[in-house]
Amino acid sequence: MKFRINSCIFEKFPELKIGILIAKNINNRDSGGEDVLSLIRAKESSIREDYSRHNLSENPKIKSWREAYSSFGAKPKKYKCSVENLYRMILENKDIRHINNLVDVYNYISIRHMIPIGGDDIDKVEGDIELTIAKGDEKFIELGSDELKNPKPEEIIYRDDKEVLCRRFNWKECEKTKMTEDTKNVCLAAEALPPFTKEELKTVLQELSEWVKKMCGGEIKGYVLDEDVRESEIS
Repeated sequence: MKFRINSCIFEKFPELKIGILIAKNINNRDSGGEDVLSLIRAKESSIREDYSRHNLSENPKIKSWREAYSSFGAKPKKYKCSVENLYRMILENKDIRHINNLVDVYNYISIRHMIPIGGDDIDKVEGDIELTIAKGDEKFIELGSDELKNPKPEEIIYRDDKEVLCRRFNWKECEKTKMTEDTKNVCLAAEALPPFTKEELKTVLQELSEWVKKMCGGEIKGYVLDEDVRESEIS
């Protein structure tokens, strides 16, 4: 199984970099997530002190994603990248809720570094994972739903050989490959656009790796994909 970024993505986003973390034979059931949740709560408090709903969109790390969404026809006021969604929820005085250790970890690293992070249970992936441009006829069932939908043509999507895994880059994940307490093998993706540098992304990947290891154990490998290195083996 491979994780691949289609060349058409780099025609639109030549400076895109994606940090890939592969964690295998993890234990996502043991308690202990309180450690991460306490860090999430502390970060939520600092976000509420440092940002407001009125100026968040002007932050360079958020602005770059708004411009990316606009480039494929997704209006940023309606469709927001995953990390902006988290920040806006926090600024509305809503706490990030506990899901499971793995999701708690990547949510923490996401808000800590203001970077979108998501992932898939790779035991549920059919074929390879590819970041590409949608034709519009691909199948998609969003997280928490059983309703079949299709992406819009020209959307940026993650897909496997059968269906869409995530729409609009990182806006909405699918139901099929969601991470649960039973998840044993996972592929996480941290997505970086300028002003994020490759070195900053490596730092994110290292922290993500350390926390996944601490909370879930397993064997962990990390890669950075960009225009020069566009795919990696994930199984």
